[in-house]
Amino acid sequence: MSALTAPGFPERQIRARARRGTAEVFPAAGSYGAELFGPGAGDRADALDRARIAPPVFMPERLEKLIELAREPESGDVDLTTRTGGFGASLPLYLSAFGSTRAGSGDLAVHASRQAGRLGIPMVIGENMVPVHGYRRGGEATRSALLDRIDAYLEAAPEGVGGIVVQQSTEDADSEVWNLLYSDPATRPLLESGRLAFELKTGQGAKPGLGGMTVVAGAEAEQLAGRFTVTEVFGADDDRRLRCATPGTFTDEILRQQLRFMRNNFPKARTWVKFHPGRDIGDAARTAWAAGADAVTVDGAEGGTGWAPRVFLDQVGLPLAECLRRIGRPEGCLLASGGMWEGGRAVRALALGARAVGLGRAALVAVDEDPEHGLERLVESVALELRLLIGALGKYTVTALGPEDLWWPDSPDAGSSPLGSAQPAVGAAP
Repeated sequence: MSALTAPGFPERQIRARARRGTAEVFPAAGSYGAELFGPGAGDRADALDRARIAPPVFMPERLEKLIELAREPESGDVDLTTRTGGFGASLPLYLSAFGSTRAGSGDLAVHASRQAGRLGIPMVIGENMVPVHGYRRGGEATRSALLDRIDAYLEAAPEGVGGIVVQQSTEDADSEVWNLLYSDPATRPLLESGRLAFELKTGQGAKPGLGGMTVVAGAEAEQLAGRFTVTEVFGADDDRRLRCATPGTFTDEILRQQLRFMRNNFPKARTWVKFHPGRDIGDAARTAWAAGADAVTVDGAEGGTGWAPRVFLDQVGLPLAECLRRIGRPEGCLLASGGMWEGGRAVRALALGARAVGLGRAALVAVDEDPEHGLERLVESVALELRLLIGALGKYTVTALGPEDLWWPDSPDAGSSPLGSAQPAVGAAP
């Protein structure tokens, strides 16, 4: 019996990919020759999913590849390796932060870490892991949930690719999480290989403007009350309490100072920053890059694996497509998360400037389906779709994608000039 559910998310399709991998990229093989295939009839409300991927007729880059290879190029010739926030990565994907919720900090998270390591993709460990679970439990010999995930990743990761990113929020700063990790001998291999990053978290897609929230009970609620706001919202007769973290306060100057502090105090670690889908996301991203951030992560309103008020889940924050439109042409490494689970949505985000996209809910569901190989099979299916789609566009690297590869049916000039110039095409996204 599966432990996790994901209402409103394509859970059934993700679980099928976790079981069958690349076979789920295609219709059922048994229906070949007996069924006529065409596009699905589903109504996609998400702006990013409404965009059509639009291959051209004339493909000069395919001709260049043909000359290079001395044969017709194939999808297998598409190079999916990339640089993600200063790390080498085997694919334009990363494992998004799960946070300190029960689903995101237990055995499933450790299994996900191990599989992400084997895949050679970066892994982000979410906020409040240390304030909630501790850095070491029961003495120096016992590892914490955070260190268990790091160990699992390092044991599986090949040399030269991937990396570990550890978030820090207001409560994490009080616990000196980055200082603990930076001085821990266990993380020395990461520092020496340039595969450790610290991510300043300013918010998240599930609840812009709010900090992390978890449901706690009994002794755990009493223990956390000294560090967090713990409130009674489920009724006087209910033992459970809501633990609320603070999101932190930022202005452009505070952000610059924070990033300067990170670079000065942790020079061997990469510097990342994560933003919620705020209306000034373009200004925030440019400020971070100007201050030296190695990566800027934007978490669209479609994102989130954690607990949040329904009104925030349904009504607060900009969709990922609008965030990418407001950022425009990135001035540095841009990472995108929010509703990612298959290759088409990933290609759209990559075409709009993202260097890589994050798997959050999809990763947890896949690992819940198969703790040993579910995430690997899901990623293999996404990688196959990426190669097929990018090759169909007549391109052979991730960075070759651009806004011209998309057509927006909501665009005012959709009937006369589907693609138009690059910037108007992006601007038509919402």
